[in-house]
Amino acid sequence: PWASSMLGTESMRSVVSLRHRLSIPRSFVRQQVRCCSAATPTTQTVKQMASNGDLAAEVEALRKQVAALETNIKQKEAQLNTVWPYSRSYGRTSIKTVLGADDGGKSMIGKSLRVGGWVKTGREAGAGAFAFLEVNDGSCFESIQVMVTKEVAEAVGGLRKIVPSGTSVLVEGELAATPEGTKQAVELKATSIAHIGECDAGTYPMAKKKTSYEFLREKMHLRPRTNTIGAVARIRNALAFATHSFFQQNGFLYVHTPIITASDCEGAGEMFQVTTLMSKAEQAAGAAPAVSEAELASLRARASEQGEKVKAAKAAAAADKGNAELAAASKAAIDSLMKIKDELAKAEEAARVVGGLRRTPEGKIDYKDDFFGRPAFLTVSGQLQGEFYACALSNIYTFGPTFRAEMSYTGRHLAEFWMIEPEIAFCDLKDDMQCAEDYVRFCCKFLLDNCRQDLEFVAKMIDSSAIERLEQVAHTPFKRVTYTEAIELLEKAVAGGKKFEYPVSWGIDLATEHERFLTEDIFKQPVIVYNYPKDIKAFYMKLNEDGKTVAAMDVLVPKVGELIGGSQREDRYDVLKQRIEAQGMDIAPYEPYLDIRKYGSVPHSGFGLGFERLILFATGLENIREVIPFPRWPGNAQC
Repeated sequence: PWASSMLGTESMRSVVSLRHRLSIPRSFVRQQVRCCSAATPTTQTVKQMASNGDLAAEVEALRKQVAALETNIKQKEAQLNTVWPYSRSYGRTSIKTVLGADDGGKSMIGKSLRVGGWVKTGREAGAGAFAFLEVNDGSCFESIQVMVTKEVAEAVGGLRKIVPSGTSVLVEGELAATPEGTKQAVELKATSIAHIGECDAGTYPMAKKKTSYEFLREKMHLRPRTNTIGAVARIRNALAFATHSFFQQNGFLYVHTPIITASDCEGAGEMFQVTTLMSKAEQAAGAAPAVSEAELASLRARASEQGEKVKAAKAAAAADKGNAELAAASKAAIDSLMKIKDELAKAEEAARVVGGLRRTPEGKIDYKDDFFGRPAFLTVSGQLQGEFYACALSNIYTFGPTFRAEMSYTGRHLAEFWMIEPEIAFCDLKDDMQCAEDYVRFCCKFLLDNCRQDLEFVAKMIDSSAIERLEQVAHTPFKRVTYTEAIELLEKAVAGGKKFEYPVSWGIDLATEHERFLTEDIFKQPVIVYNYPKDIKAFYMKLNEDGKTVAAMDVLVPKVGELIGGSQREDRYDVLKQRIEAQGMDIAPYEPYLDIRKYGSVPHSGFGLGFERLILFATGLENIREVIPFPRWPGNAQC
């Protein structure tokens, strides 16, 4: 679907346009595309497509009915056998199976169940006759209410043992209806407690009241138990699932690109180095130099002195060529010189070991002794390797961790983060923008359909506009403007009195404040800005005919600003090589990248999306450290 513009025919554009307008199935469009290769569709063919609009709508409605039936079947199957398949030894039923049912668990009233999880809140009631526990197992946002009588609790030490927040319990009981007007339709009336993991209320740091994010980062091992981090974890999981679903459904292959690399994709140089040399340096710490400067000076003096003797011996032998004694003396002098030079070379090599690290004659670290025999780094992007596979398998995507050694303490930067990077062969910038838009909208719709409880919590406690924002993006086509047009709009706003922290002029790299102003104030919808100045973009982006801009695009969304960055890749060997050299980068690590332009080059495009930024957009959280399980930033690598 994102290589259609490469056909370059008016008929193809008609097919695609009609498919979007009439919701004609993609299979029908593919049939029309095959026809394009033999003949141009007639007006009658296009009319036939239009007449199929009603049928396509009917098919879409049937698809929705089938999806609803499948969901209903899964719920009924879960009710037939409520025990989670990999917790059979404990007979545990997930809370989502009960509370996530369409009727809120009413159809399971009277059933005997076991639920296990952690006590969110607990309180004794009835003058100590019983207690109410709010138990959560992480399978959904809601906790199930469990009523435990004093008699049942006696087996584990009494009610006071089970009510502290953080206590883990495995409770067996009968599911019962709650009184009218109660928030939940059902509750579990305990008949026995099969397990208890006590929690010392006096030292447990996760208070019932709202706790600051800064404090939670200090307790990273416990923060998943909070409502916010638990909700974010489920949202993150859903977006990861949606990512794989989108690309798999659209014919992409998932490729694992390396975490350790020898190349810098972005050319920024802010990379973590991977080396085993430091352990060798530590072993040599405090050791005296293998060769002193005085010893080196002595050897050099001996070599110089012996060199003079060789010259004299050679001259004497040359003057009397028939004198065997002089010839032998000359040979002996040369042998002596070679021995001294060999001794000197070894001494100089030993002297180049500074602090346990061997140096080159130029004084740089010699990586021949390192694990990979060359400088190696943690990857900042899987794009380059992704292109290798796209130029053989057509459509691929990567989804994995990347790293940036940027000394930034802002709420928008992490040292370790996850990237989604598709690469598409026979795809230009227009197709690339469409793929990026389709992907983001698919993810938003998936969240709305599958994480409603978590999103409602987010809207209530974090960002009241979160659901509305997701709805807008899921159902609104993205606006497209060139970089030049965007700058003109920003300059017009400045002329009208708008103040930005960073000045606006053609050639700047748009700041977050500029990006958000475009999406939130000017267009009030997601925007794709394209054709950026070449000087502010990476070397691999295709140079446009004007020589000033490159075929690059950024997807900007409300609340976050830039969500996706992509481009059509430079597929001309000479142009790409020139751009690498112009940035002062070593050609050697990029030889394979240049090779795919030399051997069967093909127009191709791709984009990169920082997964954590997508979660920020979905949740409205301000700090990126809250949307990744174990955040890494300068000076912090807990857990």
